[in-house]
Amino acid sequence: MRIQVKRSGGFTGIPRHAEVDTAGRPDAGDWHDLAEQALAEGRDTPPVGVPDGFSYQVTIGERTVYCADPRLSEAQRKLITRVLKEGV
Repeated sequence: MRIQVKRSGGFTGIPRHAEVDTAGRPDAGDWHDLAEQALAEGRDTPPVGVPDGFSYQVTIGERTVYCADPRLSEAQRKLITRVLKEGV
């Protein structure tokens, strides 16, 4: 499973992108569970964020959902943080 995160907004407005491919990873099951939860809690259209807040586009496989600070679910926050930290 390929998980992509695109972050935009923030004070400086510098976009960031990272992705993780879970194929062959020993922790793939954890990634899949987290990804499914984040997808279920996402929106099909970009939500209205707050000034200087981040907006996110999360693509998992063929599905894309949107979310924004400060209204991220715990699963979305955890997934986004992991992808931006561990992804390329």
